[in-house]
Amino acid sequence: PRLLSQFFFADERVTRVVAEINGLDAELDPQQYLVLLNQLHLSQAHLLAVLERIMEECIPTQRHSRDYLVKFPEELLVDNLGNHMLFAAECLLAGTFLEMEESDGAQLRPQARNLLCSLELVRTVLREQSLSQPNSYPEPVRAVLIQFDRLFAEFELSYVSSLVAVKSPDEIYRQQEIIVLFCETVERALHLGYLTQEMIDGYEPLLMFTIPRLAIISGLLIYPEGPLSLERSPEEMSRVFSPFYNLLKKIRDLLRVLSAEELCLLEKSLSTAE
Repeated sequence: PRLLSQFFFADERVTRVVAEINGLDAELDPQQYLVLLNQLHLSQAHLLAVLERIMEECIPTQRHSRDYLVKFPEELLVDNLGNHMLFAAECLLAGTFLEMEESDGAQLRPQARNLLCSLELVRTVLREQSLSQPNSYPEPVRAVLIQFDRLFAEFELSYVSSLVAVKSPDEIYRQQEIIVLFCETVERALHLGYLTQEMIDGYEPLLMFTIPRLAIISGLLIYPEGPLSLERSPEEMSRVFSPFYNLLKKIRDLLRVLSAEELCLLEKSLSTAE
Protein backbone atom coordinates (compact mmCIF):
# COMPACT_ATOMS: atom_id res chain seq x y z
CA PRO A 1 0.00 0.00 0.00
CA ARG A 2 2.95 2.41 0.37
CA LEU A 3 3.24 4.82 -2.55
CA LEU A 4 7.02 4.62 -2.69
CA SER A 5 6.79 0.84 -2.99
CA GLN A 6 4.23 1.21 -5.77
CA PHE A 7 6.57 3.66 -7.49
CA PHE A 8 9.46 1.21 -7.25
CA PHE A 9 7.58 -1.56 -9.06
CA ALA A 10 6.08 0.86 -11.61
CA ASP A 11 9.58 2.15 -12.34
CA GLU A 12 10.83 -1.43 -12.67
CA ARG A 13 8.21 -2.11 -15.33
CA VAL A 14 9.21 0.95 -17.35
CA THR A 15 12.89 0.03 -17.12
CA ARG A 16 12.20 -3.55 -18.22
CA VAL A 17 10.11 -2.52 -21.24
CA VAL A 18 12.71 0.05 -22.34
CA ALA A 19 15.42 -2.62 -22.12
CA GLU A 20 13.34 -4.97 -24.27
CA ILE A 21 12.78 -2.24 -26.87
CA ASN A 22 16.49 -1.40 -26.97
CA GLY A 23 17.34 -5.08 -27.50
CA LEU A 24 14.86 -5.57 -30.33
CA ASP A 25 15.44 -5.04 -34.04
CA ALA A 26 12.26 -3.20 -35.07
CA GLU A 27 12.81 -3.97 -38.76
CA LEU A 28 13.01 -7.72 -38.14
CA ASP A 29 10.03 -7.87 -35.79
CA PRO A 30 7.82 -4.78 -36.30
CA GLN A 31 4.80 -6.44 -34.68
CA GLN A 32 6.63 -7.09 -31.42
CA TYR A 33 8.03 -3.57 -31.54
CA LEU A 34 4.50 -2.14 -31.65
CA VAL A 35 3.46 -4.39 -28.77
CA LEU A 36 6.37 -3.15 -26.68
CA LEU A 37 5.63 0.46 -27.54
CA ASN A 38 2.09 0.00 -26.27
CA GLN A 39 3.42 -1.62 -23.09
CA LEU A 40 5.77 1.33 -22.64
CA HIS A 41 2.90 3.78 -23.04
CA LEU A 42 0.82 1.97 -20.43
CA SER A 43 3.68 1.51 -17.97
CA GLN A 44 4.71 5.18 -18.24
CA ALA A 45 1.10 6.26 -17.69
CA HIS A 46 0.98 4.13 -14.53
CA LEU A 47 4.32 5.53 -13.37
CA LEU A 48 3.11 9.11 -13.82
CA ALA A 49 -0.15 8.30 -12.00
CA VAL A 50 1.75 7.00 -8.97
CA LEU A 51 4.12 9.97 -9.11
CA GLU A 52 1.12 12.32 -9.14
CA ARG A 53 -0.22 10.67 -5.98
CA ILE A 54 3.20 10.95 -4.34
CA MET A 55 3.35 14.68 -5.07
CA GLU A 56 -0.16 15.14 -3.69
CA GLU A 57 0.95 13.39 -0.50
CA CYS A 58 4.42 14.92 -0.24
CA ILE A 59 4.12 18.51 -1.54
CA PRO A 60 0.37 19.28 -1.63
CA THR A 61 0.80 22.98 -0.83
CA GLN A 62 3.85 23.48 -3.04
CA ARG A 63 2.44 22.21 -6.33
CA HIS A 64 2.90 24.48 -9.33
CA SER A 65 -0.34 26.20 -10.32
CA ARG A 66 -2.38 24.49 -13.03
CA ASP A 67 -4.75 27.43 -13.51
CA TYR A 68 -3.57 27.63 -17.12
CA LEU A 69 -5.57 24.49 -17.90
CA VAL A 70 -8.73 26.60 -18.23
CA LYS A 71 -7.12 28.12 -21.33
CA PHE A 72 -6.90 24.75 -23.08
CA PRO A 73 -9.58 23.50 -25.48
CA GLU A 74 -11.87 21.03 -23.73
CA GLU A 75 -10.91 18.19 -26.07
CA LEU A 76 -7.34 18.30 -24.73
CA LEU A 77 -8.33 17.89 -21.09
CA VAL A 78 -8.12 14.10 -21.04
CA ASP A 79 -6.82 11.72 -18.41
CA ASN A 80 -3.68 10.82 -20.38
CA LEU A 81 -2.59 14.39 -21.13
CA GLY A 82 0.43 14.04 -18.85
CA ASN A 83 1.61 10.91 -20.62
CA HIS A 84 1.18 12.65 -23.98
CA MET A 85 3.37 15.50 -22.70
CA LEU A 86 6.07 13.04 -21.70
CA PHE A 87 5.95 11.37 -25.13
CA ALA A 88 6.11 14.79 -26.82
CA ALA A 89 9.18 15.74 -24.78
CA GLU A 90 10.92 12.49 -25.77
CA CYS A 91 10.13 13.12 -29.44
CA LEU A 92 11.42 16.68 -29.29
CA LEU A 93 14.63 15.58 -27.66
CA ALA A 94 15.08 12.97 -30.41
CA GLY A 95 14.59 15.65 -33.06
CA THR A 96 11.09 14.59 -34.09
CA PHE A 97 8.72 17.54 -34.28
CA LEU A 98 5.22 16.09 -34.12
CA GLU A 99 2.34 18.34 -35.16
CA MET A 100 4.42 21.52 -35.11
CA GLU A 101 6.84 23.62 -37.09
CA GLU A 102 10.51 22.73 -36.80
CA SER A 103 11.32 26.21 -35.48
CA ASP A 104 8.77 25.84 -32.67
CA GLY A 105 10.10 22.40 -31.83
CA ALA A 106 13.67 23.69 -31.69
CA GLN A 107 12.61 26.36 -29.18
CA LEU A 108 10.92 23.74 -27.00
CA ARG A 109 13.83 21.28 -27.01
CA PRO A 110 15.65 22.87 -24.02
CA GLN A 111 12.47 22.65 -21.96
CA ALA A 112 11.95 19.04 -23.05
CA ARG A 113 15.54 18.19 -22.11
CA ASN A 114 15.20 19.80 -18.67
CA LEU A 115 11.93 17.99 -18.04
CA LEU A 116 13.26 14.55 -18.96
CA CYS A 117 16.45 15.08 -16.95
CA SER A 118 14.34 16.10 -13.99
CA LEU A 119 12.17 12.99 -14.38
CA GLU A 120 15.25 10.76 -14.41
CA LEU A 121 16.46 12.46 -11.22
CA VAL A 122 13.05 11.94 -9.61
CA ARG A 123 13.09 8.26 -10.57
CA THR A 124 16.56 7.79 -9.12
CA VAL A 125 15.81 9.62 -5.89
CA LEU A 126 12.48 7.89 -5.30
CA ARG A 127 13.91 4.44 -6.04
CA GLU A 128 16.66 5.03 -3.47
CA GLN A 129 14.16 6.36 -0.96
CA SER A 130 11.83 3.39 -1.51
CA LEU A 131 14.68 1.00 -0.68
CA SER A 132 15.89 2.88 2.41
CA GLN A 133 12.99 4.70 4.09
CA PRO A 134 9.75 4.06 2.16
CA ASN A 135 7.62 5.81 4.79
CA SER A 136 9.19 9.28 4.66
CA TYR A 137 9.96 12.12 2.26
CA PRO A 138 13.08 14.01 3.39
CA GLU A 139 13.82 17.49 2.10
CA PRO A 140 16.03 16.39 -0.86
CA VAL A 141 13.15 14.24 -2.14
CA ARG A 142 10.70 17.10 -1.74
CA ALA A 143 13.06 19.46 -3.60
CA VAL A 144 13.37 17.25 -6.70
CA LEU A 145 9.59 16.73 -6.75
CA ILE A 146 8.94 20.47 -6.59
CA GLN A 147 11.39 21.07 -9.44
CA PHE A 148 9.86 18.32 -11.59
CA ASP A 149 6.33 19.57 -10.97
CA ARG A 150 7.33 23.09 -12.04
CA LEU A 151 9.18 21.96 -15.16
CA PHE A 152 6.31 19.69 -16.17
CA ALA A 153 3.75 22.50 -15.86
CA GLU A 154 5.94 24.95 -17.78
CA PHE A 155 6.53 22.47 -20.62
CA GLU A 156 2.85 21.52 -20.77
CA LEU A 157 1.76 25.14 -21.16
CA SER A 158 4.48 25.93 -23.72
CA TYR A 159 3.87 22.79 -25.78
CA VAL A 160 0.08 23.12 -25.96
CA SER A 161 0.35 26.85 -26.68
CA SER A 162 2.57 26.09 -29.67
CA LEU A 163 -0.01 23.66 -31.11
CA VAL A 164 -3.38 25.32 -30.53
CA ALA A 165 -4.76 28.75 -29.81
CA VAL A 166 -5.28 28.80 -26.06
CA LYS A 167 -8.16 30.77 -24.65
CA SER A 168 -7.59 34.43 -23.89
CA PRO A 169 -8.70 35.95 -20.55
CA ASP A 170 -11.68 37.47 -22.37
CA GLU A 171 -12.73 34.07 -23.72
CA ILE A 172 -12.43 32.50 -20.27
CA TYR A 173 -14.57 35.31 -18.81
CA ARG A 174 -17.21 34.81 -21.51
CA GLN A 175 -17.23 31.09 -20.75
CA GLN A 176 -17.79 31.86 -17.07
CA GLU A 177 -20.66 34.17 -18.06
CA ILE A 178 -22.34 31.24 -19.81
CA ILE A 179 -21.93 29.08 -16.70
CA VAL A 180 -23.58 31.81 -14.61
CA LEU A 181 -26.40 32.12 -17.15
CA PHE A 182 -27.08 28.39 -17.04
CA CYS A 183 -27.05 28.38 -13.23
CA GLU A 184 -29.48 31.31 -13.07
CA THR A 185 -31.66 29.63 -15.69
CA VAL A 186 -31.87 26.44 -13.64
CA GLU A 187 -32.69 28.43 -10.48
CA ARG A 188 -35.45 30.34 -12.28
CA ALA A 189 -36.86 27.16 -13.87
CA LEU A 190 -37.02 25.48 -10.47
CA HIS A 191 -38.78 28.51 -8.99
CA LEU A 192 -41.36 28.58 -11.79
CA GLY A 193 -41.89 24.83 -11.75
CA TYR A 194 -40.52 24.11 -15.21
CA LEU A 195 -38.01 21.71 -13.65
CA THR A 196 -37.92 19.69 -10.44
CA GLN A 197 -35.06 18.99 -8.09
CA GLU A 198 -35.66 15.29 -8.62
CA MET A 199 -34.94 15.70 -12.35
CA ILE A 200 -31.62 17.36 -11.57
CA ASP A 201 -30.61 14.91 -8.84
CA GLY A 202 -31.50 12.01 -11.12
CA TYR A 203 -29.58 13.42 -14.12
CA GLU A 204 -32.69 13.37 -16.26
CA PRO A 205 -31.48 13.13 -19.91
CA LEU A 206 -34.15 15.61 -21.01
CA LEU A 207 -32.25 18.34 -19.17
CA MET A 208 -29.55 18.25 -21.87
CA PHE A 209 -32.11 19.83 -24.19
CA THR A 210 -34.30 21.72 -21.73
CA ILE A 211 -31.68 23.82 -19.95
CA PRO A 212 -29.98 25.21 -23.10
CA ARG A 213 -33.38 26.10 -24.60
CA LEU A 214 -34.49 27.90 -21.44
CA ALA A 215 -31.06 29.56 -21.19
CA ILE A 216 -31.52 31.12 -24.63
CA ILE A 217 -34.82 32.65 -23.56
CA SER A 218 -33.32 33.81 -20.26
CA GLY A 219 -30.27 35.25 -21.98
CA LEU A 220 -32.34 37.18 -24.51
CA LEU A 221 -35.15 38.45 -22.26
CA ILE A 222 -34.43 38.00 -18.56
CA TYR A 223 -30.69 38.77 -18.49
CA PRO A 224 -30.17 40.82 -21.68
CA GLU A 225 -26.82 42.19 -20.50
CA GLY A 226 -25.31 38.73 -20.09
CA PRO A 227 -23.44 36.52 -22.57
CA LEU A 228 -26.33 36.61 -25.07
CA SER A 229 -26.41 40.39 -25.21
CA LEU A 230 -27.07 41.38 -28.81
CA GLU A 231 -25.76 44.86 -28.11
CA ARG A 232 -22.33 43.33 -28.59
CA SER A 233 -20.89 42.53 -31.97
CA PRO A 234 -20.61 38.84 -32.91
CA GLU A 235 -16.85 39.07 -32.35
CA GLU A 236 -17.44 40.12 -28.74
CA MET A 237 -19.72 37.17 -27.99
CA SER A 238 -18.69 33.70 -26.92
CA ARG A 239 -17.78 31.40 -29.80
CA VAL A 240 -20.62 29.17 -28.58
CA PHE A 241 -23.19 31.76 -29.68
CA SER A 242 -21.47 34.08 -32.17
CA PRO A 243 -22.18 31.87 -35.26
CA PHE A 244 -25.92 32.22 -34.48
CA TYR A 245 -25.95 35.99 -33.99
CA ASN A 246 -28.53 36.73 -36.71
CA LEU A 247 -30.72 33.80 -35.67
CA LEU A 248 -30.66 34.99 -32.07
CA LYS A 249 -31.82 38.43 -33.17
CA LYS A 250 -34.81 36.85 -34.92
CA ILE A 251 -35.63 34.76 -31.85
CA ARG A 252 -35.42 37.81 -29.60
CA ASP A 253 -37.75 39.81 -31.87
CA LEU A 254 -40.28 36.96 -31.83
CA LEU A 255 -40.07 36.60 -28.04
CA ARG A 256 -40.69 40.28 -27.51
CA VAL A 257 -44.17 40.12 -29.06
CA LEU A 258 -45.31 37.32 -26.74
CA SER A 259 -47.49 38.07 -23.75
CA ALA A 260 -46.45 36.84 -20.28
CA GLU A 261 -48.92 33.96 -20.57
CA GLU A 262 -47.64 32.99 -24.02
CA LEU A 263 -44.03 33.13 -22.84
CA CYS A 264 -44.89 30.91 -19.88
CA LEU A 265 -46.60 28.43 -22.17
CA LEU A 266 -43.59 28.44 -24.51
CA GLU A 267 -41.13 27.75 -21.67
CA LYS A 268 -43.30 24.94 -20.33
CA SER A 269 -43.44 23.32 -23.76
CA LEU A 270 -39.67 23.65 -24.15
CA SER A 271 -39.25 21.97 -20.75
CA THR A 272 -41.10 18.84 -21.86
CA ALA A 273 -40.33 18.55 -25.58
CA GLU A 274 -37.43 16.36 -26.73
